This record gives sequence, structure tokens and C-alpha cells, in this order.
Amino acid sequence: MRLKKIAVIGPESTGKSTLSEQLAKHYGTEWCPEYAREYLLKYGKTYTYDDLLAIAKGQIDLEEKFTSLVKNKMASGGRPLLFIDTDMYVMKVWCEFVFNKCHRYILEQIAERKYDLYLLCNVDLPWVKDELREYPDLDTRKKLYFIYKDIMINQQAPWVDISGNYEERLQKAIDEVNKLISK
Repeated sequence: MRLKKIAVIGPESTGKSTLSEQLAKHYGTEWCPEYAREYLLKYGKTYTYDDLLAIAKGQIDLEEKFTSLVKNKMASGGRPLLFIDTDMYVMKVWCEFVFNKCHRYILEQIAERKYDLYLLCNVDLPWVKDELREYPDLDTRKKLYFIYKDIMINQQAPWVDISGNYEERLQKAIDEVNKLISK
């Protein structure tokens, strides 16, 4: 059985981490957290264009670690699913939105890496302040959401918009993952 990777993407404070963790728990598997949070908590929330490259490489390394972990568990009957909180599309949007350019490495990883399903988290949840979040205003969050939606429309993998309250989001995501694993 082949490992299926589900990427959870969208603007900040849209429930990506919560959804990834809930799905992993529901399916008895793992989820790969967002490396940017760990990086920025360690080095500070003021970042440069080059920091985004380091974050992208850290995200790829973390995803590879969790991919190996799930594959090892599959050998002893574990579920062939990995939920990934953030991928290189998120890094591309971040680079371009803040710095108006994107590292070649990130673009190469987008072309190289394949996911079985994208869950695009909408901005209909209330924004939650934390020490790392940058865009509390709804207009900016909507602008970012539509950038992600345009990317999803123009790429090949299946994707679904995830909206509603936390319970509705989880149920919609479970329904889509169930469709994916029944194929």
C-alpha cells in the first residue's frame, strides 16, 4: 500500500495545525508540524528573505522525517497517511507576499514533490493572536486566501476548500480523506 500525503495549507490562523493534528488522531497516524513556528520561536520573529529559505529547507527535512516514520509504521500495519501542516506553496506565497520574489529551491521543490490531496483552509475562523502572527486584518487574510485558491485551481492534485467551524472543517476533511483512501 502506498503512502498518501495530505497537505493542509492556507493563510495564518486558519486552523491548519489544529486540523492536521485532529486528522492524524482520527486516522491513528502522524502529522508533520509547520517548521516555521519552531524556527521563528528560536531565532526571533524578525526574519529575512534568506531565513525563508532556511525555513523551507527545515520544512522539507521535517516532512522527510515524518514520511520515514509513517513508512516504518506501515511495515507493521500502520495507516498509510501523513498529514502535512504547510508545504512549499505556503513558502512560495510567503516569499512573494513579503519580498516579491521566491527562492529557486522552493520552486524546484514545488515541481518535485507530489501530494495526494490539498486541504485549503478558508479565513472564516476568527483570527487568533499569537506572538508570531502578522496579518490580523480580514482584507489581507482574504487576499492571501485567494492567492492560495488560485494556486490550487492551477495545479494538478485534488483539493478542497475547508470552511466552517472547527467541527464542520474536521468532518469535511474526513469526508475528503475517506474518498481518497477508498480509491
